[in-house]
Amino acid sequence: MSKNVAIPGLSMIYLFLFRVSVSLLMLQHGWPKLMKFTNSEAIKFADPIGIGSNASLILAVFAEVVCSVLIIIGFKTRLATIPLIITMLVVIFIVKLNDPIFEKESAILFLFSYGTIYVFGPGKYAADNKWK
Repeated sequence: MSKNVAIPGLSMIYLFLFRVSVSLLMLQHGWPKLMKFTNSEAIKFADPIGIGSNASLILAVFAEVVCSVLIIIGFKTRLATIPLIITMLVVIFIVKLNDPIFEKESAILFLFSYGTIYVFGPGKYAADNKWK
């Protein structure tokens, strides 16, 4: 009979690395959206929930940039995952609804990643733990 023995502290290091790496990857999606505001051209962005393309872009930038930075530093981590989870649900079930699975697989992976961060929290190495 084998026993699953965790190395003390390793799970907290893993949560830190997971949280930071997932959010750094999300920043790669959010940064180009943020840069749309610096262009002099008219903003072209989808309006998947019927609030207007500018409002949709602002919500996407908030989730993908601001919330990702909050998660990286571990501040209000669980709260910061909620806009990202909602954004990924919109991508999967509205924006890419009729697309093949491989077109939405990154959104699905982000959804489960942020769901995991929500469930398990930021771990020991987070700003949330410094101000308790």
